[in-house]
Amino acid sequence: MAKAEGKKFNFEARDKIRYDVIETFEYDGKPQKIVIEYPEFSAVCPFSGLPDLGTVIITYYPDGRCVELKSLKYYFISYRNVGIYQEKALNIMFTDLKKALKPKYICVELAYNVRGGMEVFNKMESGTSPE
Repeated sequence: MAKAEGKKFNFEARDKIRYDVIETFEYDGKPQKIVIEYPEFSAVCPFSGLPDLGTVIITYYPDGRCVELKSLKYYFISYRNVGIYQEKALNIMFTDLKKALKPKYICVELAYNVRGGMEVFNKMESGTSPE
């Protein structure tokens, strides 16, 4: 349980994010660019207690491993009741996916839906893109 500025909200702590559900499988095919878009991401704003909704876009070039999509969906669902700021959520996603996949290149983008008239788009990347 967490508190937000004089108001009590019931949401989960960061340790409820389930890295352990991410599964990968071996990939030994030709080099390819993989792009995954998940438009149903949700978490809880730890300041207001309101839901934050957004889209996650993952772009990667595998180096022997690919992510299993159902496990990735379960991973994202584990954020649903977690009180977390967008910047921290992106940092955790990027770190977890980079660790699980060990890709040649990875880029994770997180765009929350417009709230309060502001649009925020965050992006982290690592490696060298063959493009």
